[in-house]
Amino acid sequence: MSWNARVARIAPFRVMSLLEIAQAREAAGHDVIHLEIGEPDFATPAPVVAAGQAALAAGQTRYTPAAGLPALREAIAGHYAEHFGAEVDPARILITPGASGALLLASQLLAGPGDRVLMADPNYPCNRHFMALAGAEVDAVPVDAKSGWQLDAELVARHWRDETRLAMLATPSNPTGHMLDADRLAAVVDTVKARGGALLVDEIYQGLCFDLPPISVAATTPDAFVVNSFSKYFGMTGWRLGWLVAPEAAVEPLTRLAQNVFLAASTPAQHAALAAFMPECREILEARRRELGRRRDALLAGLSRLGLAPSLPPQGAFYLWLDISRYSDDSEAFCRALLEEENVAITPGTDFALSGGEHHVRIAFTTGEARLEEAVSRLERFLARR
Repeated sequence: MSWNARVARIAPFRVMSLLEIAQAREAAGHDVIHLEIGEPDFATPAPVVAAGQAALAAGQTRYTPAAGLPALREAIAGHYAEHFGAEVDPARILITPGASGALLLASQLLAGPGDRVLMADPNYPCNRHFMALAGAEVDAVPVDAKSGWQLDAELVARHWRDETRLAMLATPSNPTGHMLDADRLAAVVDTVKARGGALLVDEIYQGLCFDLPPISVAATTPDAFVVNSFSKYFGMTGWRLGWLVAPEAAVEPLTRLAQNVFLAASTPAQHAALAAFMPECREILEARRRELGRRRDALLAGLSRLGLAPSLPPQGAFYLWLDISRYSDDSEAFCRALLEEENVAITPGTDFALSGGEHHVRIAFTTGEARLEEAVSRLERFLARR
């Protein structure tokens, strides 16, 4: 049997094979430090868990509308108004099964055969893959410290083609953790608008900012498509819940897509997520953000001693993007060896970058400071043998 040719364009997520090896080593009794997966070691906040349990006990297990629970859409709109000064009509918000559900809707609406999509390289690989499934071609634009590891307005203008339909940003980004500030984001908005294109912005790490205030493109324009999630800042990874903010004219076709693709997001998860906006939950989440900032600083200090700290520290998310070119030109082999020799699991850059990924690795500071310091010590031993 032959498969859809578009599926052949979807590369495997290489870190998953490393995770499997790491878990096997743990099962064999090795002390593995996990810095490979984008999931902090925090449990879902207690108010959210309690709300989910209450929803189940109350029998809140039937379908919601395809666009989501009205109360949750209103709560998200209130979140934008309170924290970002953005007036977002709840009718423009669609609740989705994770940010992946939002990306699926947006890619199917905005991209198709013959279209080209601009995005940064490195980038979260699923962003490319969703566009490939839609039949579009991705122009992955190499970024570096000079552009702040972001696809800025100058790069958008330089790489825009007649066939370009869409530019996609991620701020803060995965894997680099870097952001566009308000002025640079507004410049991208203007550049894309002047070319008659659409703008899709991944803001799933939006609340996890350390050096710059969190911002949303929704405060700059009502015409952008905005992807967000309850996974990262809100600590609800396994609940699989996200949302998409869309221009008013796009809501109806997106709703039709949602009805057919996934019908509706999880009802208990939606009721649980209402508690994420309560003041007591916000206090928990902000304390965790500060803790991640301390972890970032501790890891940067340790890596500085090894001469490996990035020249431009990440301003958000919970990742460091490290250049290992003086030690290896094969990041996958580097990561496998580090795991086998020192039981430290990190992610090869080839998962994220089409250009230069073999010279980079991603480290997730998703565990406590003591474990991060131990990881640096093990890395130091490992590098001494190179």
